[in-house]
Amino acid sequence: MSDILIGKGDKDVFLLAKYANRHGMVAGATGTGKSVSLMLMAEGFSRLGVPVFLADVKGDLAGLSQAGAMNDKLKARIDQLGITWTPNANPVVFWDIYGKLGHPVRTTVSEMGPNLLARLLELNDTQSGVLEIVFKAADDDGLLLLDLKDLRALLGFAADNAKELSQHYGLISTQSIAAIQRALLSLEQAGGDQFFGEPALDLADFMRQDMSGHGIVNILAADQLVLKPKLYTTFLLWMLSELFEKLPEVGDLDQPKLVFFFDEAHLLFDDAPPALRQRVEQVVRLIRSKGVGVYFCSQNPDDVPDVILGQMGNRIQHALRAFTPRDQKAVKAAAETFAPNPKIDVAQAITQLGVGEALVSTLQAGGIPMPVERALIASPGCRIGTITDAERATIRSRSPIGPKYDTAIDRESAFEKLSQRAAQDDAAPTPASNGGKAQAGEGDSGWTQAAKDMVFGTKRRQGMIEAFAKSAVRNAAGQLGRSLLRGVLGSLTRR
Repeated sequence: MSDILIGKGDKDVFLLAKYANRHGMVAGATGTGKSVSLMLMAEGFSRLGVPVFLADVKGDLAGLSQAGAMNDKLKARIDQLGITWTPNANPVVFWDIYGKLGHPVRTTVSEMGPNLLARLLELNDTQSGVLEIVFKAADDDGLLLLDLKDLRALLGFAADNAKELSQHYGLISTQSIAAIQRALLSLEQAGGDQFFGEPALDLADFMRQDMSGHGIVNILAADQLVLKPKLYTTFLLWMLSELFEKLPEVGDLDQPKLVFFFDEAHLLFDDAPPALRQRVEQVVRLIRSKGVGVYFCSQNPDDVPDVILGQMGNRIQHALRAFTPRDQKAVKAAAETFAPNPKIDVAQAITQLGVGEALVSTLQAGGIPMPVERALIASPGCRIGTITDAERATIRSRSPIGPKYDTAIDRESAFEKLSQRAAQDDAAPTPASNGGKAQAGEGDSGWTQAAKDMVFGTKRRQGMIEAFAKSAVRNAAGQLGRSLLRGVLGSLTRR
């Protein structure tokens, strides 16, 4: 069976694996059953051998890792559905940007790219332009930007030599650099610095199957992350852009290579500039041909822009409450997006759905939308609810990729190289120093004085600028390849 039973109404409602990469939308008010629908689909995809990614905003999706248990409520529902139910624990890998509830998820500053990083730091256009210049200079000089201390070191160098660098790359103001540094400090205080470093996430580890051929269910602990909406949405956008850029074109497959659930989708579009919305639309439209299905989840369908919502071929609409004019407008808008069914008054039905009921429309043979069906959502075989700390620890300890990600690596990168250059520069004899050298190991930080000077603002000599510019010329041929490794949202913006 290559389809997923979503529920039962006047007829059985299936999500066809062949059209699962046509994306989808799961919407509904709080407490109407959206999480169960997500778990049902994730379990169904895993059973078909399709890896899944979900962000666990409330902590209840972790139940996918445990087999469910029969109870009176579940038995009544199964009897009402008339289906055979089997308890089922799915192969789950837990991830966590903060490294507490799962394996750490990291990327490098270079891979994130200046455009997504500017969004994360909430920079204005001028500050974003300066950040672009700093990235360009690092590319030209072969400097690796792996973590935030690399970026901070490069910003410190650029601040010290703003006038000279402006002649080679464009205007750099020390005020803009100071603003970027303040934003970096805020990001670090929010714990965002843990997202940058190595080992960086290898997307191949997201797209695995277990020994029985079931797709791995990757669950990102996001109960704390979602409290920082910019970090949450930037992380998910980075993942989508990496998938888009690195996966090959495969056309229409019998089933997706990966299904990506984007929960709390409204956070992505709140205050998003038009350019970002266009990039998201572009990625969503084109990533289908990479074999990736994207499913947005939110309370109201109108949380997602119409141009993106129009690409959602598979829809599960739980109850909406029409208490306010905005709610009434949302109900009307949701009703108009479904393929009509003469037996159902969609606008009225949306407000009358019970918990665990939904209006469902999926793509059928030939990619034709099924007339909307009022359906009782089927029950997944996993536990519906949270898991204990001990259960989470057990799952994590059994993960085969734990040794790869649980220990951070700090190899030589921009910070170390700039520190070495600064130390060599200060060690060169000058009339003022009488041939003296900077002393290493000053202070309790273990930095050389030159490194401190470089980061915190002492002027470097003009010779370092000249060397930097010459190195830029030597490395120009390799810059394009390094730039293309960044996320597609960044690269598209630069075109």
